[in-house]
Amino acid sequence: MSIATELVEIIFKDLTLTFKEKQLLAQNFKKLNLPKHSLLLEAGQQVYDQYFVADGCLRTYYIDPDGKEHTVQFAIEDWWISDYTAFFSSSNAVMNIECIQDATLFKISKKDMELLYLKIPKLESFFRKKMERAFASFQKRIISNLAQSASERYLNFVNSYPNIEQNVKNYHIASYLGITTQSLSRIRKDLVKA
Repeated sequence: MSIATELVEIIFKDLTLTFKEKQLLAQNFKKLNLPKHSLLLEAGQQVYDQYFVADGCLRTYYIDPDGKEHTVQFAIEDWWISDYTAFFSSSNAVMNIECIQDATLFKISKKDMELLYLKIPKLESFFRKKMERAFASFQKRIISNLAQSASERYLNFVNSYPNIEQNVKNYHIASYLGITTQSLSRIRKDLVKA
C-alpha cells in the first residue's frame, strides 16, 4: 500500500481528496516505525513535527525538578501527539514522548503543514476541528483533576482509553491520574467489590 493510500484511508478518511492532493500529502508526511521503549522526543529538543498514531501507544510525560515523572497524555490509534507548546511556539520541548508499544506514526512538520494549508485549504478546517476537540479534552481533564475523586478520574481514564490497561504500566496510569500505584490498586479492588 502506498503512503498516499495509507494517509487517505487512515488519517483523512473523512475528506474527499483529488489525486493531486493525495500526492501532496504523501510528499509531506513521513512514515515512522518505532520500537517499544524508544523515545520519540526528549525535553530540551527543538520540536518541528507533530505525529499521527496509526498503530501503537505512546506516552507524553514531564519530569519535575525533583525527578518525578508526570504523565500528561497517552496517544493511541487515531490520536495526534507532540509537545504542542514547543511545536506552536518554536521553543524547546519540556515534555518527553516514549513508545509504550511498537508504534507506526506519520509525522509532518509545522512548515509543511502551513504549505499544505495553502495548497489544500480544506485541511485547515480539518485540523482546526481536531485541535478544538483536543483543547476541549484537555480542559475536561483539568476540571476532572480539580473536581473529581480519584475513583471518578480512573473511570474517566478507562472510558477515554479502552483496552489500554493491559499495555500500560500501573505507575504510568497512576502518574496520569495524579495518584500513587497503591491508591490505584485500592480503587480497582473497590470497583470490583461494588
